[in-house]
Amino acid sequence: MWSQTQKLLNSSFLKFARDERGSLVPAVAGSMLMLTGAAGLSIDGARMFYVKDVLQKSLDSAGLAAGHAMDVDTMEDDAREFFDANIGAVDNLAASSDMQITISDDNELITLTAEATVDATFMSIFGFGEITVSASTEISRETRGMELVLVMDNTGSMRHDDKIDTMKEAATNLIQTVYGEDNETNPNLWVGVVPYVTHVNVGSANEGWLSADGQTLVDTGFPTTDWMGCIAARDDGLDETDDPPSEEGFMPYYWEDTDYEGWHDGGGFWEFGQADNNWFDETNGDEITIVEANDRYDALGPNRGCGEEITPLVAEKTTVTDAIDAMAPWSFGGTATPMGLVWGWRVLSPRWRGFWAGSDVNLPMDHDTPFMDKVIVILTDGKNEVIQPTSWPDPMPWISDYTAYGRIVDMGHDNISDARDDLDDRFDRICVNAKADGIIIYSITFGSTPDDDVQTAFENCATNPAFYFHAPTASSLETAFDTIGRQLSNLRLSK
Repeated sequence: MWSQTQKLLNSSFLKFARDERGSLVPAVAGSMLMLTGAAGLSIDGARMFYVKDVLQKSLDSAGLAAGHAMDVDTMEDDAREFFDANIGAVDNLAASSDMQITISDDNELITLTAEATVDATFMSIFGFGEITVSASTEISRETRGMELVLVMDNTGSMRHDDKIDTMKEAATNLIQTVYGEDNETNPNLWVGVVPYVTHVNVGSANEGWLSADGQTLVDTGFPTTDWMGCIAARDDGLDETDDPPSEEGFMPYYWEDTDYEGWHDGGGFWEFGQADNNWFDETNGDEITIVEANDRYDALGPNRGCGEEITPLVAEKTTVTDAIDAMAPWSFGGTATPMGLVWGWRVLSPRWRGFWAGSDVNLPMDHDTPFMDKVIVILTDGKNEVIQPTSWPDPMPWISDYTAYGRIVDMGHDNISDARDDLDDRFDRICVNAKADGIIIYSITFGSTPDDDVQTAFENCATNPAFYFHAPTASSLETAFDTIGRQLSNLRLSK
């Protein structure tokens, strides 16, 4: 039985061997080998490209970290820290060589290179056990062209807990970062400062912006003192735009002689007398004008509460730091962030080119100027607020301090709460308008006063969420300004 079976198998094998169709076997085997190689190349190639992509991004982040280092002595350490943190994404796929970093003698050009070895899987069939990928990058350590405006809260609450001094120190450090410690000027860098309360001071040298009625008020309404430069908000929505001075012009900020009579706190007891902004001292029955006075704690007269002037775009670092140092808290009116923000926008708007007295007639630059950014950094320590005089035992709800918008009745409201909501809405709209005009906005809320609504509004105002900072403490404010300064010292990947 077995011999018959064996004879049949031998016969079948011999027929198969003699059959010419047996030539398909090597062809099929070759095809299978080619398909295996193609599959191997595809899989190993995808792994190789992924590793190379991570390697390149790791080098780029390392180079940017080195360039952002404020101290050149830490550049290499910063680069290695970022490279090691990012290259870890390929730990299971590749072994990387040490990153090589070269820094030019002037510390302005940083060159980085690195290699990574990928273990081949399928390609090892063909003798390729490892695949080496390499990457390189160069970082030019230079500041991009930039027009920068600091919009800083100078309201009365900033005097508490040394907040004004903390803000000034942190803002000065930011300026030192973007200029560099030893530079008085930098190519294509200009900076302005906008202190704000519920109004801003554009400077009396810009009297030409006033309308005919505004000029008449300056000539007749400031009888024994000069108009200092504070300006009123325009009507019909123009207070939310960057429209430059026109034939209609501006009206000056003018806190009139409000000789109200009523009960007020006379120092531990209620007495009947004057309130608000009485221009005259009637303590002894003598009307002695004190309209010259404009102290930040006890001001009277038409300029009452008119603070430091706006510094339009300038090139000199010292001019900017002096303007920051001159800022001080003013205890009148309240807080109106929309007024600060819209004037920060106007300082940057090319529509205002040539209008600012004492500023370069070629500034601000056009929006499409190559490699130029227009940036606002705005800070507040509180919410939009219109102050109600506290010298009345039962103040009428429509009474408020005077602001750039007038009193709350001039804004169309009969209570403080509605006026505050109105200012919030104006701020939101100006944020949208300024960003639509290409302005980059960084926003900061400082201290414990800004509530959740204020923080949300400032976060929404920032160009992106990473550009918003809540700084409840002095140290966190310093960190926020330091971070912004590093980001504003923009670096460009040159290769």
